[in-house]
Amino acid sequence: MAATTRIPPLPGSVWDNVGNTPLIRIHSLSEATGCEIYGKAEFLNPGGSVKDRAAKGIIADAEARGLLQPGATIVEGTAGNTGIGLATLAAERGYKVLLTMPDDQAAEKYDLLGALGAEVRKVPAVPFANPNHFYHTAKRLAEELPNAYWANQFENPANGDFHAETTGPEIWTQTGGKVDFFTCAVGSSGTMSGISRALKARNPAVQIVIADPGGSGMYSYLKTGEIKSEGKSVTEGIGIMRITENFRAIVADDALRVHDQDMINLVFHLAKHDGLFVGTSSGLNVAAALEIARAHRGSGKTIVTVLCDSGSRYASRLLNAAWRTEKGLEPQPVVV
Repeated sequence: MAATTRIPPLPGSVWDNVGNTPLIRIHSLSEATGCEIYGKAEFLNPGGSVKDRAAKGIIADAEARGLLQPGATIVEGTAGNTGIGLATLAAERGYKVLLTMPDDQAAEKYDLLGALGAEVRKVPAVPFANPNHFYHTAKRLAEELPNAYWANQFENPANGDFHAETTGPEIWTQTGGKVDFFTCAVGSSGTMSGISRALKARNPAVQIVIADPGGSGMYSYLKTGEIKSEGKSVTEGIGIMRITENFRAIVADDALRVHDQDMINLVFHLAKHDGLFVGTSSGLNVAAALEIARAHRGSGKTIVTVLCDSGSRYASRLLNAAWRTEKGLEPQPVVV
């Protein structure tokens, strides 16, 4: 059955302004390493994060397949940004949004979702095997509610496919086809899935490197074939202990383990030296890009990563000296 949802007719819509984000040269690190380090400024999407793309891809696919009807409720389990992306686009397209979220995320995310009109149900932050995990809770709610659609960002290939259609080609065009390395962290894995495929299709020599935080098993999986975690991380929305459908589609060459201390160092370095106050996952991504640049110092290699969202989304933590002290994460100067 064809979708009958109202589609905004004008190109000035929020929907039409997802994507085509700038690629920003990180001058301080590029000049110091002799490599060209760029960050895709996904925090400039209408909903403020890279997850706007996942939300648009998932909604567009569901509409095309007749799975979203007028007045439907989009249900999703999220650490926050995918929910914000869904709520941002749903507000314009006439859908309701019901989200399940771990109860340990930054307060700014819950507040913003409330302003966007989304219903948020907080659940304990438990391992995936626990039936009360936010993913399983969202699935159950979508099955129970009438006229509901489960976005299922982790297993829905529309997530990664949208990045393959948009983000990857944008990076290729913005660099003039001169990409030597691409690196970013994975959560649902849609961003890395789509971008890796798009870049590899254009040049198989592009090196794809997964940046993995503590507590995640993807570094171990890429290195040994075993999903095994070590340490922990304060980052939100990245890191995973299972192989998702979107992860299976990634074309990866290597992985790096990135520690929280390096992440926090880069968050504050970028703010002070490059005018970029980014969130924790972005700091981790840039830390990985810097590690690659150190290994290729003076080579002029082009290294691209993703600036996922703004640090303002975590201000109550990142700018809170007491929180940083509690976590043992006082920023230190970056040694390039």
